[in-house]
Amino acid sequence: MSLAAFGTGFALGGTLIVAIGAQNAFVLRQGLRREHVGAIVAFCAGSDMVLMTAGVAGLGGALKASPAWTTALLWGGAAFLAWYGLRALQRAWRPAALVAAADHAPMALAAALAQAAAFTLLNPHVYLDTVLLVGAVGAQQAAGAPRAWFLAGACLASATWFLTLGYGARLVAPWFARPRAWQVLDGLIGVTMLALAAMLVLKG
Repeated sequence: MSLAAFGTGFALGGTLIVAIGAQNAFVLRQGLRREHVGAIVAFCAGSDMVLMTAGVAGLGGALKASPAWTTALLWGGAAFLAWYGLRALQRAWRPAALVAAADHAPMALAAALAQAAAFTLLNPHVYLDTVLLVGAVGAQQAAGAPRAWFLAGACLASATWFLTLGYGARLVAPWFARPRAWQVLDGLIGVTMLALAAMLVLKG
């Protein structure tokens, strides 16, 4: 086992994933609602694993060489983030529609996974981080076991974070039993999404 490569991968993966963003906000919200948490966590962690593996395998270089594809991801992601941000602010503006975790209208598993897929696959930062950056650092590791251990560390960091975020949210569930708390959360989510969308537009 290459501890240095594993530690590098774990540190890099953790640094990239532990940040306020659309995907993390969605996982947190689902965790607070205690709704399809296992499926959402598995999807997000699994997606990271696939994208990181693709990046280390060389897909990062291919994406970097295609400006048109990068631009399409940028604008598509900005549009989706802006749409979701506005929806979150709409929920925050109408606190009567926000209810405690045990009283909300349930979301179908397919709908929850579709939203998780959108937050994961329509966010350009996911590709920039997991494919390009992780791929670039992974390519610097020696081929063979060191590179594999680097990838294992990065994937473990992602899985650990999503498990903590999804299931750890239950520890603060009593506070979110009040509609006012949901109003604050949706307001923060809405502002965050719109800020991310604006950043993407400015970069474009």
